[in-house]
Amino acid sequence: MAVLHGVADTALAKANVYDPTGLLTTKIVVIALLVGAAALWSAVDAWLRRPDSGRTWVIAALFAGLASGVLYVIGRGIFVDQAGTSEVQPALTGGAAFTALLILVPAGLGLFVGARLTRPEPAPADEKPSPTPRRRRAPSPSPRARQD
Repeated sequence: MAVLHGVADTALAKANVYDPTGLLTTKIVVIALLVGAAALWSAVDAWLRRPDSGRTWVIAALFAGLASGVLYVIGRGIFVDQAGTSEVQPALTGGAAFTALLILVPAGLGLFVGARLTRPEPAPADEKPSPTPRRRRAPSPSPRARQD
């Protein structure tokens, strides 16, 4: 999630260079995709009944917030406008908090929904599925039956 958010922030910053006023729809779509990714991933975790998935998503949101801020500053420095170390502190405070919430809230919703989805029952290990029965050919009439 950290890489996904870092790449999205960097791509939006690069697009903002070329069109500073007309990116509202693009920003909304990117945020919707990021929210959808977190919700879907957490719903799958809950559906698979992974242990401690709530705690895992809280830790992941906090880590992703910090890591995506650092990745954003690195990506912006390389690809956009040569941002320096002065950009790290704002990225690790406000940017990290926003990213953490952008992951944590949809992940909570995904965990709630995914836990309520029914999971197909696996086949018991002691019962092996029967092999597909082969079709037997009909017996050919015996020579005696033809003579009668």
